[in-house]
Amino acid sequence: MFLGSFLSAFFHLLPPFQESCRVTKHIFVTGGVVSSLGKGLTSASIAMLLESRGLRVKMQKLDPYINVDPGTMSPYQHGEVYVLDDGSETDLDLGHYERFTTTHLTRQSNYTTGQIYQSVINKERRGEFLGKTVQVIPHITNEIKEVVLQLDDTDTDVVITEIGGTVGDIESLPFLEAIRQIPLERGRENCMFIHLTLVPFLKAAGELKTKPTQHSVGILRQIGIQPDILVCRTERSLDTSDREKIALFCNVPLHSVIEERDKDFSIYEVPLSLQANKIDDLILKQLNLPAASANLEGWHDILHRLRNPEHEVSIALVGKYAEHRDAYKSIYEALDHGGIANYTQVRVQPIKSEEIEQNGAEKTLAGFDALIVPGGFGERGVEGKVEAIRYARERNLPFLGICLGMQCAVIDFARNVAGLSEAHSTEFFRDTPHPVICLMEEQEGVTDKGGTMRLGSQPALLSDGSRSRAAYGVSDISERHRHRYEFNGGYRKQLEEAGLLIAGTHPEKSLVEIVEVAEHPWFVAVQFHPEFKSKPTAAHPLFAGLVAAAVTHHTGVK
Repeated sequence: MFLGSFLSAFFHLLPPFQESCRVTKHIFVTGGVVSSLGKGLTSASIAMLLESRGLRVKMQKLDPYINVDPGTMSPYQHGEVYVLDDGSETDLDLGHYERFTTTHLTRQSNYTTGQIYQSVINKERRGEFLGKTVQVIPHITNEIKEVVLQLDDTDTDVVITEIGGTVGDIESLPFLEAIRQIPLERGRENCMFIHLTLVPFLKAAGELKTKPTQHSVGILRQIGIQPDILVCRTERSLDTSDREKIALFCNVPLHSVIEERDKDFSIYEVPLSLQANKIDDLILKQLNLPAASANLEGWHDILHRLRNPEHEVSIALVGKYAEHRDAYKSIYEALDHGGIANYTQVRVQPIKSEEIEQNGAEKTLAGFDALIVPGGFGERGVEGKVEAIRYARERNLPFLGICLGMQCAVIDFARNVAGLSEAHSTEFFRDTPHPVICLMEEQEGVTDKGGTMRLGSQPALLSDGSRSRAAYGVSDISERHRHRYEFNGGYRKQLEEAGLLIAGTHPEKSLVEIVEVAEHPWFVAVQFHPEFKSKPTAAHPLFAGLVAAAVTHHTGVK
C-alpha cells in the first residue's frame, strides 16, 4: 500500500523533471543544385509550423561569404540589409524568420565566414591556442559549432540553423563539416538534416528530372551528412515514381520526400503546403518532441484575405534600386501586410527615381493611388525622389517616406514651401547654404563603413493630434534605424512655422524622427525603417495607414 502510494507520487513528479532535462534539438537546413531556392522561406515556414504546435524555436543563418556582415555590400548583389533591434546588420532571410515566427533574433542569429575567421584570428593573437597551428579543422569548425550550440538553453525546444549558399560551394565546406560533427557530440537522435533541392522540369523531354537532386544529396553524403528529409522545389507535381526514385537513390524513406511546388499566389502559402505534406509530423517523430495540435487559423485568415480582397490599389515605389526587388524586400512584404489589414490587393510598381528626373513626376506618377520612397545611399536619383515627393504633396497623393525618403521630403518642403530654394543634404551637396539634412554629430570623424551607422531600436515620442499618433494608438514607440544623416535641428523652427509638423522626436536627444504635412490626407515620413517590424499577422501601423489612405484616394470614399 505504502509502495503503491510512493510510486504514484514519484511518477507524478516525472513530467516536470523530464521537462527540466529536455535537450535542445537542432535542425540544419541546407540547399543544393542552385541558389535562390528559398531556404530562408522554408526554414521560416518550418519554424512557424513548430511554433503552431506549441514548441519554442530559435533561428539562425550561417552565411559563407567573407564579409563580416552585409552592411557594406551592394543591394544589387545581396538585396536589402535587414536590421535587428540590437543593431545587427544581417541577411535578408532573417526578415522571413521574424515575419513568420515570434522568435527573438539577436547578433547570435547571423554569422558569416568573416566573423568566424575574425574571432579565431583574434583568439590566436591573444595566445589562446597555446602555440598550436591554427587550422580549418578543428579551430574554424569548433568556432562554428560554438556559435550554433550557444543557442541551447532550457527555454528552447528547437534551434533551426540555415546554411547559406549551395552544397558543393568551396566556401560552405567548413560549415557543413561543423554541422556534420554536431550529431556526434549531441547525439544523432537530437539532430536532423533537411535538404532543399531542385527537381527541374525539362520541356523538351516533357518530364521532371531527379538527377540534380541525386547529385546534390550525393555531395552531402560524401561529406558525411545523410539528409533526413528532402524538400523538393518543383514547378510540376511529383508523381509516385519520381518520389520513389528520389527516395531510393538518396537513401531516404518515401514519406520523407516532400514536394514544395512553386507558389505563384503568395509566399504565405508555403507553411500550409509543407504542413499538407506532414513535414511537422515527421520532424516531431524523429526528434521525439511532444507537441499540441497545430493552430493555423490566423494563417488561413491571411490567405483568405489575400484571395478575397474588397479593394485594389496601385502604389508607386520610387527608389534607386527599383528594378531589384530584393533591395526593398521588407517594404514589399510590409505593403502586402497593409493590404491584408485592409482587405486590399496592393499592386506595387517599382519606378527608378532617375526616370522621374528624365520624364517628370506628372507623366510618371499619374494614376497611382499612393507613393512610397524608401531608404538608400548615394546621390544618384535623389532629385527624382524630391520631385516625386513634391508631386505627392501638391496633389494630395498618400505618401510614406522612409529614411532617405524622409530626408528628401524635408528637402522638398524646405525648397518649395519654406522658400529655401537651395536647401539640400550635406551628404549630396556639402556646401549647400541651407543644410536642412546634415551628418549626425556622433558620426563626425567616423571613417570605417561597416557597423558604424546609427543602428537598431531607438525610442520616439509621438505628437498628439498627428496621424502617426493616431495610427500607432500610443505615444511612445521604438523603431529600428540605419542612417548617418538626420534632420538639422537648426531649421526646425523655420520649417514648423512654414507648416511642417514634427510628429515624432527622440525623447532625450530631440532628434526628429517623423515629419508630416497636417493638411494632407496622408503625408508621413519617418527616419527609421518601419518595414522591419511588420508581420502578415500584424501589419505595421504606418503601412496599414498608407494602404487605407490609398483605398480612400482610389474610391473617393472617406
